[in-house]
Amino acid sequence: MTNAGTTVTADLPAPAVRLPRRRGIELTLIVVAVLLSVYGYCAVGIAKNGTVPPGAAGYGAGLGVLALLAHLAVRLRASYADPLLLPIGVLLNGLGLVLIYRLDLETPGDRAAPTQLVWSTLGVTLFIVVVVALRDHRVLQRYAYVCVAAALALLTLPVFFPAVNGARIWIRIAGFSIQPGEFAKVLLAIFFAAYLAANRSALAYAGRRVWRLQLPTGRVLGPIVAIWLISVGVLVLERDLGTSLLFFGLFVTLLYVATGRTGWIAVGLLLAALGAVAVGRLEPHVHSRVLDWLHPFASIDAGQGPNQLAQSLFAFAAGGMLGTGLGLGHSILIGFAAKSDFILATAGEELGLSGLSAIFILYGLLVERGYRAGLALRDPFGRLLAVGLASIVALQVFVIAGGVTGLIPLTGMAMPFLAQGGSSVVTNWAIVALLIRVSDSARRQYDIEVAA
Repeated sequence: MTNAGTTVTADLPAPAVRLPRRRGIELTLIVVAVLLSVYGYCAVGIAKNGTVPPGAAGYGAGLGVLALLAHLAVRLRASYADPLLLPIGVLLNGLGLVLIYRLDLETPGDRAAPTQLVWSTLGVTLFIVVVVALRDHRVLQRYAYVCVAAALALLTLPVFFPAVNGARIWIRIAGFSIQPGEFAKVLLAIFFAAYLAANRSALAYAGRRVWRLQLPTGRVLGPIVAIWLISVGVLVLERDLGTSLLFFGLFVTLLYVATGRTGWIAVGLLLAALGAVAVGRLEPHVHSRVLDWLHPFASIDAGQGPNQLAQSLFAFAAGGMLGTGLGLGHSILIGFAAKSDFILATAGEELGLSGLSAIFILYGLLVERGYRAGLALRDPFGRLLAVGLASIVALQVFVIAGGVTGLIPLTGMAMPFLAQGGSSVVTNWAIVALLIRVSDSARRQYDIEVAA
């Protein structure tokens, strides 16, 4: 409208702000992660031998190429994905290789870092395959029962193989070993998410009321409880109580997220306490770990020297606030589990409380980003899948860190990305890949809604 030579226009809505893709930020963080890993590798060599390790350039190039290939896969197939997930995985994996290499220098006849690098390569390869081939996470919902059948088969296989260190969780053939339970946890997360998403309304509102808890019908809750009991029962037979605790926590967490009822948390804690007391008293292997937890210095008082838990506590104490420095600690005294169950003690001793806190912050960011991606999705399956995968990481870090610091009894699990263990590192890369896919869907969904 024109009035006395002045043009008046109606107020227009502000243009919609679309989410930036932030792939450049991701690449920058990946470069920083690789450089920090190479710095740690060089620091270990200088501390132990006074010179930069001869393989530093090859280590940096190998880790850098793997990270770059993973970044290209995300840039091409999941361009809206969260920019923090991949760099965190690269940094944790790189730090794990550094710590294993550092411990290898104390055990010349048992070098695990080269094997761990091969497994890391396989893990990144699986990451790329998942990101490229899986265009929509909702496809996984169709294969829920295939996943649970495969998971139960994987959990059962170690029963037919000899026990290792008191637990039947490995399959060893011709010097080659894998831990099937690591892969099973992802498959069970997919099944739990699919089943609970399909029956969330019936789980929340059907059935009888017991005290303040609304129970679902047996027809709805029965199948998933049966699958969970079978999986946990197999794990108890295998004496792998750490993974049993993880599956139980995953089950209760997803049940709570699906129904929104806090009563399930109370029921879960009660059942966990009852189960822990029963198994701790009846199973000799677990009972001995409980005694070690209650009396970590008993072996010293008896004149038998410190046990693994005592050595771990000594390592944390020696690290102080800033640590002794990479390559200058003595956590190898822990023994055969120094590179696996107790690798966090090496980080605590040589990086100190500050370095250990930084590691926990990385894990916390990884979990938080997974939760954020899940909560941003509208489809129930994607939400439960993201929360379940992030909860696996959270529960595993809690169980392991709690064990080596004396907060809870030892469980014998592998710290995600850090510890020696091929099956573990491959599985954790698969978890990151699925979280990448879910976060891409969540942010892409928001961008489509803004554009509309």
